[in-house]
Amino acid sequence: MNVGIVIVSHSPKVAEGAADMVRQMVGSSVPLAWTGGNGDGGLGTDVASIIAAIDAAWSPAGVAVLVDLGGAETNTEMAVEMLAPDRRDRVLLCNAALVEGAVVAAAEASGGSSLEAVRQAAEQYYGS
Repeated sequence: MNVGIVIVSHSPKVAEGAADMVRQMVGSSVPLAWTGGNGDGGLGTDVASIIAAIDAAWSPAGVAVLVDLGGAETNTEMAVEMLAPDRRDRVLLCNAALVEGAVVAAAEASGGSSLEAVRQAAEQYYGS
């Protein structure tokens, strides 16, 4: 089972576009979910939607989460804290550029790499 990837953006269009790029470049061998926007349909992020995205991309190998801005990171951290303890330890937040990081993370995951290797692959391109 491959590591899952979750994309969290303040914009639903950005999140969906990044996920579409991952699918086109990596295929469907990696569990993938995205979430973006707030409950009112505007820009923002929503803890409950992040939890749902983690659940949708869940893999026993773990889930790597990529975010776009600080609020997405804060809400993702809150979402992870709300997960059951056995899942909480299998979710890592990647400090990586959203689109590049998601593509690189998914490519690494598609080869069966560990959660930590997926995180490292995503983060090596941060700021590039």
